[in-house]
Amino acid sequence: MEPTAPPRVTATEAAIALIRRLVVRHGPLMFHQSGGCCDGSAPMCYPRGEFKVGERDVLLGEIEGCPVYIGGAQFELWKHTQLVIDAVPGRGAGFSIESPEGMRFLTRSNVFGGDELCALDAAGVKRGPQG
Repeated sequence: MEPTAPPRVTATEAAIALIRRLVVRHGPLMFHQSGGCCDGSAPMCYPRGEFKVGERDVLLGEIEGCPVYIGGAQFELWKHTQLVIDAVPGRGAGFSIESPEGMRFLTRSNVFGGDELCALDAAGVKRGPQG
């Protein structure tokens, strides 16, 4: 029996609480893990449908019903890690919806072990728009 693949993305209780508040205020949301540039490597949160997901983007999973994507090239660099979306006090990135909340999302990570990586490889990845 093959081991179950661990989630590629999870969230802390602080992030879940912030996501819940934002969903009440803005409706369905989605995340895209930034690869750098203007907003560093912050996870960007948008109202669902307001960020164009590319066909090379990888769907990492969902947190609180919100799909979480990462760019294909960035995924290749981070595929050995589980992303943990957290929320901390501070000013969010200019393009991310939590900016006015006095909180900001950030990404922490856990490195997958050998068995986890094998299970993830067997599960494959989903690319492109998923909803």
